[in-house]
Amino acid sequence: MRWGVAVTISVSEKINAPRERVWTLITDPDSWAENISGIKSVEVLEKPASGFVGLKWREKREFFGKEATETMWVTSAETGHWYETNALNHGMAYTTRVSVAELGDGTTLTMTFDAKPTTLVARLMTPISMMFNGAVRKALQQDLGDIKAAAEKP
Repeated sequence: MRWGVAVTISVSEKINAPRERVWTLITDPDSWAENISGIKSVEVLEKPASGFVGLKWREKREFFGKEATETMWVTSAETGHWYETNALNHGMAYTTRVSVAELGDGTTLTMTFDAKPTTLVARLMTPISMMFNGAVRKALQQDLGDIKAAAEKP
């Protein structure tokens, strides 16, 4: 294991709903806390005049039995297909890409999460933080499962 390297985790879910429905759910911050069990609240801090790029929000989650708050923002997007968010916290830079693709009569939803240390302390802690990869993967998979359930509701 190399110290201070980025960690990438990717998960996907097949959803029996049209891509447009899934896209609407994953780009509507007002519905995230209602539809994703891991999110306790969302506070929109900045909303772009048009489109999705530039949206900035503060998200509260429960992680390992404690409340965690992250401020995230959308840095790039291709409407109807994918968007990327960034966050900075505890010496780490986080990038998440959320994408939707048509798959027959349904949709594949994929989340790819990257964490890269940006400080010496974070680089030194990389071996310890690698132990949390399974928990992060499980949380991402739960988010996708929750979105699937919301998208497949009649």
